[in-house]
Amino acid sequence: MTPVVSASSARPLTTPLDTFRRWLHERGLKTTSQRDDIARVFLTGNRHISVEELYAAVKKVNPRVGYATVYRTLRLLKECGVAVERHFNDGEARYEAAGGEKHGHDHFICERCARIIEFASAELDALDQRIARKLGAVISRRRLELYGICRECREGKR
Repeated sequence: MTPVVSASSARPLTTPLDTFRRWLHERGLKTTSQRDDIARVFLTGNRHISVEELYAAVKKVNPRVGYATVYRTLRLLKECGVAVERHFNDGEARYEAAGGEKHGHDHFICERCARIIEFASAELDALDQRIARKLGAVISRRRLELYGICRECREGKR
């Protein structure tokens, strides 16, 4: 989720963390330091992360955070629209910061090393629009996953 920036300054008016805090407040839920730590680690990670990976990363910042708290907070981040849940070939739920749907990115997943590579394609965006026109439809989002072997694995670098 890209923050909104005012024309008079480079400071964001609303960040994903602000959105999360406001969402919690509107529902009568507490904003806690543990929830903030989890949200910060998630939002600065810039990758597709599982609950277990997020838990390990958060433990480095706050050793008192429990697995259940990470799991519940990630669920709340998803419910408020700050996180998006993805399921790739391995069946494990992975999460990424919301905003990708608006900015049109897709995923290549390496079947050997499980690396997930995001990419954007103007050609695919144009194809989407041609298909929508042909069908007389409006596309609200697209989800494309390509599976194969990445360059590093093919060249023996991984």
